[in-house]
Amino acid sequence: MIRSLWVAKTGMDVNQANLDIIANNLANASTTAFKRVKPTFEDLLYQTVRSPGSQTSEQTQAPNGLQFGTGSRISGTTRILTQGTLIRTQNPLDMGLSGNGYFQVNLPTGVAAYTRDGNFTKDNQGQLVTMQGYVVAPGITIPAEATSISVSQFGQISVTLAGQAQAQQVGQLQVVNFVNPAGLESIGNNLFIETAASGNPTQGTPGENGLGSIQQYFIEQSNVSVAEELVTLIQAQRGYDVNTRVVRASDEILQRLSQI
Repeated sequence: MIRSLWVAKTGMDVNQANLDIIANNLANASTTAFKRVKPTFEDLLYQTVRSPGSQTSEQTQAPNGLQFGTGSRISGTTRILTQGTLIRTQNPLDMGLSGNGYFQVNLPTGVAAYTRDGNFTKDNQGQLVTMQGYVVAPGITIPAEATSISVSQFGQISVTLAGQAQAQQVGQLQVVNFVNPAGLESIGNNLFIETAASGNPTQGTPGENGLGSIQQYFIEQSNVSVAEELVTLIQAQRGYDVNTRVVRASDEILQRLSQI
């Protein structure tokens, strides 16, 4: 009976972790370019009382074994990288990625980070930056006297200056991708950094060689489906409740045994 208590405890832990992940997904349902996270689970070690095929007599073998499981645990989390819906805005520096890839930004530490959040702006020097002030690579400066800004689907940024009719190109955005983008590590602020699991970044021109194109005046929404998360939430809650009942049932049996 002690075994059932501990097995049910692992079930409660697993469902609690699932609830935590669901809560984070729902909290970021409106976060620009957020990718929902899905947990994966695995069973724990087994206590083998009798192995399948073990001798039951000199001439017979057991067709089935006898094993007791010790519960389950969360083995990892997987980021679901499906495209979020692109919504139109009024900001000429909003850029949505349609397809694979990430924008590269330079952190103050010198480390490169990556994001699909194309909600960009200008700093006091005219540089193209994220909302946190991180410079968007390769480093593009928008002149203060620019009256209009145009971004092509291939990442060419052009501006029209006051008193001039002809637009001029001021920079070329690059997009990077990874062999395993699900292996990127999230560091908050819609930013990721590369890991050994993601592989090294491959840089290229937007819209070419399998990289996503850039859509000016658009930003990517979160790919979280609130309805799907609520269904998963109910399943996790029921799983937690069922394991709680196992703990209570085991406790009641132990109490009765102690009264004998």
